[in-house]
Amino acid sequence: MIRKQGQTPFSPQSLLEEIEQREIETVRFAFADQHGLLRGKSIAAAEVPTALVHGVGFPSSLLAKDTSNKTVFPVFTAGAGLGMQELEGAADALMVPDPSTWRVLPWAPNTGWLLCDLRFPDGRPVPFCTRGLLRGALARLADAGFGYKAGLEIEFHIFRLADPRLRPEDAGQPGSPPEVSLLSAGYQLLSETRYDQLEPALELLRTHLAGLGLPLRSLECEYGPSQAEVTLAALDGLAAADAMVLFRSAAKQVMRRHGYHATFMCRPKLPNVMSSGWHLHQSLTRDGKNAFASESDFLSGTGKHFLAGLLAHARASAAFSTPTINGYKRYRPYSLAPERVVWGRDNRGAMLRVLGSPGDPATRIENRIGEPAANPYLYFASQILCGLDGIERKLEPPPPEKTPYDSQAALLPRSLDEALQALKSSTVLREGLGSAFVDYYCRIKEAEIARFNLEVSDWEQREYFDLY
Repeated sequence: MIRKQGQTPFSPQSLLEEIEQREIETVRFAFADQHGLLRGKSIAAAEVPTALVHGVGFPSSLLAKDTSNKTVFPVFTAGAGLGMQELEGAADALMVPDPSTWRVLPWAPNTGWLLCDLRFPDGRPVPFCTRGLLRGALARLADAGFGYKAGLEIEFHIFRLADPRLRPEDAGQPGSPPEVSLLSAGYQLLSETRYDQLEPALELLRTHLAGLGLPLRSLECEYGPSQAEVTLAALDGLAAADAMVLFRSAAKQVMRRHGYHATFMCRPKLPNVMSSGWHLHQSLTRDGKNAFASESDFLSGTGKHFLAGLLAHARASAAFSTPTINGYKRYRPYSLAPERVVWGRDNRGAMLRVLGSPGDPATRIENRIGEPAANPYLYFASQILCGLDGIERKLEPPPPEKTPYDSQAALLPRSLDEALQALKSSTVLREGLGSAFVDYYCRIKEAEIARFNLEVSDWEQREYFDLY
């Protein structure tokens, strides 16, 4: 049984009945970490009643790790390097399940799945729980009288797995990436022939997404070699973010089980491949109606203020929409990816593409800045906080750009480091997410940058080894 949006969610008792009726043997208790990646434990069905009441413990040092799984903070010192006694010594925190997220995993026999929020053993929320941060942003938006809807448009790659690189010498932090081959050649956007070459893999994905109850809208052949796009129907804010983490994890697990490799890395280092983006379609609701829709204009006053807020804080929020070093290699002129902080009406070269006309109930703002690896809880929360600031201050957007790559508007950050510097100086995001979280997040990302700067790249070898 799958509870769809709007239906009564599972209670702990009905969830236990579901587990018994469906002969579930294990339940994965999962949480999205600071990178938006799922971590967790598999619990035997007999232990689930206790886990539902008391939560499931995990080492809090997971919250101190960068993308290589190296621990950035000195967790065995006073305050764990974070000024928090609760995290000293990698002490336990708790995964507390949200019954409304219950799924049965179609690809894993007799396995259930629950998404969790993070708590300390005394019941207090863990301040670095990104799902909790989105809850806070949504609550602030609700206090202003609005709800948030998001539709997801996600580009990614599916390759055939040629060599998983599982030899001992390939292990490491991080290990060697797998060797892959293409499923299709590229540069034929929406080609039916190219789609048919991807279809065996995409059909596997479609079947399992349907089994999860995710609101699939379309499967598409994207422009690049072995590149695909999936779109999901609009959902309320928290449900949309949950859907994104589940979709990504499902795609990687299902593809790997069938000899494929799915990656949400923005720009893989493979010959001729194209960058992938994550286009976020968003709108606000009020009294059940689209608050961006207008009877006389392309966008309501509320929508224009929200748009202006997104523009005002775009450089700082880029640290959440594009959280990897690799993602900034996508921002190129004349590439269907944004380069500057501009908006346009149905213009795919602009950072913010406004879609709407008088009376259109589907009026929305599409933010084209994101990469598919972004943590959706932080991406959504940053959008809400920035847009809400525009509403509260009644900011007005500049005129739309018709030629966004020829604009004189501010450039988007050229690197993750530049985005982090903008984030550090953002009073809106510090106030909305908490200075402690912003400093924590920046330190983890700066550790990744430091490791990157110590690596000798292929470019350096080609540039200097023979010349000097």
